[in-house]
Amino acid sequence: MTEPVKFKDMPYERPDLEATKARYAELADRLAAAATPEEADAAFVEKDQLDRHVQTAAELVYIRHTIDTRDEFYDAESSFWDDAQPELSQASDAFSAALLATPFRSQLAEKYGDLVFAQAEQERRTLSPAIVDDMKRENALAQEYVKLIASAQIPFEGGTYTLSQLTPYKRSADDAERLAAWKAEGAWYKEHQADLDRIYDELVRVRDAMGKKLGHDDFIALGYDRMGRLSYDRADVERFREAVVAHVVPLADRIFRAQAERLGVEYPLSFADETLTFRSGNPVPRGTADDVLEAGRTFYRALSPETGAFFDMMLDRGLMDVLSTEGKAGGGYMTMIPDYDVPFIFANFNGTQGDVEVVTHEAGHAFSYYMNTDKVPVTLAMPTSEACEVHSMSMEFMAWPWAEEFFGDDARKYRYAHLAGAITFIPYGTMVDHFQHEVYEHPEMTPAERHATWRRLLGIYMPWMRLDGDIPFYADGEGWQRQHHIYESPFYYIDYCLAQTVALEFWVMSQEDFAGAWDHYMAYTRQGGTRAFTDLLAHAGMTSPFDEGCLKQICERAAAWLDSYDLTGIE
Repeated sequence: MTEPVKFKDMPYERPDLEATKARYAELADRLAAAATPEEADAAFVEKDQLDRHVQTAAELVYIRHTIDTRDEFYDAESSFWDDAQPELSQASDAFSAALLATPFRSQLAEKYGDLVFAQAEQERRTLSPAIVDDMKRENALAQEYVKLIASAQIPFEGGTYTLSQLTPYKRSADDAERLAAWKAEGAWYKEHQADLDRIYDELVRVRDAMGKKLGHDDFIALGYDRMGRLSYDRADVERFREAVVAHVVPLADRIFRAQAERLGVEYPLSFADETLTFRSGNPVPRGTADDVLEAGRTFYRALSPETGAFFDMMLDRGLMDVLSTEGKAGGGYMTMIPDYDVPFIFANFNGTQGDVEVVTHEAGHAFSYYMNTDKVPVTLAMPTSEACEVHSMSMEFMAWPWAEEFFGDDARKYRYAHLAGAITFIPYGTMVDHFQHEVYEHPEMTPAERHATWRRLLGIYMPWMRLDGDIPFYADGEGWQRQHHIYESPFYYIDYCLAQTVALEFWVMSQEDFAGAWDHYMAYTRQGGTRAFTDLLAHAGMTSPFDEGCLKQICERAAAWLDSYDLTGIE
């Protein structure tokens, strides 16, 4: 038996782009010419294998480039893939056309499911030779934003910090230090305002042009298709937004009024005060980064045999890069390396409770892929993003019984802060989505008009925020520019809100019957990406976030728990 390959030993070689495109064309011709179901199936399987090889090469570059954006080799390879991906998508489109036209569709659907064909139809709607150059430009602009954020070197209290490294100071229990950190961060963004405005302005225009070239009024329909949405539409999202304003915003407002009282500060809150949950400080993980990972090992081994084997593998094969270092891209993610049937976790630990949420959140994503590496085609291993975020956000709540392992004496603080944060996040995330709809409905907006739109939406979704100019970047309505999804992944952000709603359903279940909640979680996870979002939920016995009363009931349960939670002895 061969030794499992560690991430550091996975070789990368740039594929021959023209040869790869020719291979896609050859497989499309083979499928079109298939005389039997067996011949059609063989072409389908070989196309899947080619997809896996291409995705593996692209992901190895993406991971290594984001680990160190200064690495010249992977920077060049990243540029290659920015240009290659649109061409490969176009080459793959011929196979999708052959798949939809094959006389053996029913036999393939019986083996692989109908979703494969619905996804092929949807993907074809997102592609055209007319937009290949626009797609390349979009990728280049998104990379320019990533590099700009990764380049941040912020002077603060005698040191120099990346945006991620500054985060602990932005959550400091010392009021002066916390405010100074927020101002230092805001000053960096203000210094780069012209570039941030220009990059996004170009992104909006190129995306609007793509939407119109594909026959739409604007980018929004294309944006929804690119997100893979097949079981809900824009009207459903608008109803969800209305329910958030009706039910979640009032509860979040109560949470922040209580927070202001605990902190002894005025309400509405400043941006710096909103991030401090307790006067004595936010919950802090015990020990070092290694201690957090070991606590993760303890949690996953105790949770189930499957999760234990999974997390041991992640540690043993070096499939996580979690320390915050110079030149590293911001944020965190999980991605797949299909040729090796493994996930990879990227993060920026900074000594806050977010470090623990990486070990639960990103590992929730990774576990779902680990459970579904046998799915064919590879696109069925993982569902669409809102469904994927259910895996991760729900896993955060599954870790509650082990909070002491991660936080020690701060475990009580953590449970309160985590549930309160889950509720208060939903209005923010929904606002991000609302903002993007307004931007793409009005692509002619100037940068100043976009900032004014964000500032107006803050009054609807986050009325607890004080827009008094103390931290100009945020108070002037420019805070959206730190949300990288707005630049890189349009319309992604509502997926977090939909998933958070389902995760809160799992939390309600876990409070009553933890083993039963875990059974539902596994029933949801084992489906991989074989069904669309709301169908996945139905097959796991869960309620859709779009259902009437879903958010209202969750808010009632969360309010009762938060109101009755004993904070005695916690300042």
